[in-house]
Amino acid sequence: MNLNLLERTYGLSFELTEDHQMIRESVRDFVERFVAPDVIERDSKKEFPNTLVKMLSEQGLLGIYHEERYGGAGFDTISFCLAIEEIARWDASLALTVASHTSLGTGHIALAGEHSQKLKYMPDLTTGKKLAAWCLTEPDSGSDASGLKTTAIKDGEHWILNGTKTFITQGSVGDIYVVLAKTDPELGTKGISAFIVERDWDGVKPGTPMQKLGMNTSDTAEVVFDNVHVPADNLLGQLGKGFIDTMKVLDGGRIGIGALSVGIARGALEESMNYAKDRKQFGRPIGDFQAIEHKMVNMAVETDAARLLVHRAAWLKDQGKPYTKEASMAKLFASEAAERATLEAIQIHGGYGYTKEYHVERFLRDVKLMTIGEGTSEIQRLILSREIKKDLGYSN
Repeated sequence: MNLNLLERTYGLSFELTEDHQMIRESVRDFVERFVAPDVIERDSKKEFPNTLVKMLSEQGLLGIYHEERYGGAGFDTISFCLAIEEIARWDASLALTVASHTSLGTGHIALAGEHSQKLKYMPDLTTGKKLAAWCLTEPDSGSDASGLKTTAIKDGEHWILNGTKTFITQGSVGDIYVVLAKTDPELGTKGISAFIVERDWDGVKPGTPMQKLGMNTSDTAEVVFDNVHVPADNLLGQLGKGFIDTMKVLDGGRIGIGALSVGIARGALEESMNYAKDRKQFGRPIGDFQAIEHKMVNMAVETDAARLLVHRAAWLKDQGKPYTKEASMAKLFASEAAERATLEAIQIHGGYGYTKEYHVERFLRDVKLMTIGEGTSEIQRLILSREIKKDLGYSN
């Protein structure tokens, strides 16, 4: 099948548009000038990069695919993926901040919010004046999102919110929280609703940043909600439909994790190629040895395959077509391919790869989150099993 026929059949082109190329090149230039030079030092200090986040917001990247009428840049999801890949090539922590803010917290408001809610909250979020945090996970509720214990009880014109959320990205630096809570515990997943909560309200208690294996400059923290009075107008979406909306938000979020994984994998490949070209053993560059060549070929093939899966899911999302299966495929394959790539990168670097002097050591620490966050690899396989059986008409 030739490319023209493929485009006519699926509506998908393998060539980037002028807008896509412009975004990729502009973000790449920005990252190489302002992000890459100090990334090892920032990782060591483990401080949230407020200045860089502000600079990225000035580039329009914190609202890249959100509607212009709500302050966004109005680009598509593939543009978002290209931007995330370019940032993650050098700094996965920074890419995670952009991706989570854009697709989870702000994304949930964009998906389920009323026009008045979007007008109130999104302009500050899409322009980066405020940061969003999405509060789903709890100490006893991870992969089983339906098992959350946070409650919201109606009291006149307010909802009284109580509960503890953990592993919240932007948890300690966020300004606007989207919080999932049980409004009717007897109804299971049909009794879960979402709420928009402001950081400065009484009873909102962000914790201190967690110490983690990697993603050191991405903020992760516990957030406690202690008798927080949430105005009735801040119910996000329909009462009892929060879990359904959450699944949709996660579908979109997995595209971002896929793109982030592609960026890490590409970084591992490029750093390995540069090292293998310069490092000599037995009188030859190690990149001329077949064993090393094969490692880098496998990394290149899997990185390209991951990118294609990510862009397919992004294209389907932009077309308004179902993409649950494709998003899970992209997230699963890209995250595991990136994990393999970083391991091979360290092997190629040898002892130097085990030191903090080289980027690949950080890539390995950062990439592990990609197989855990927004649905573990095991959860992705459960989703895909269900979706594939549905496609094949399989029934017990």
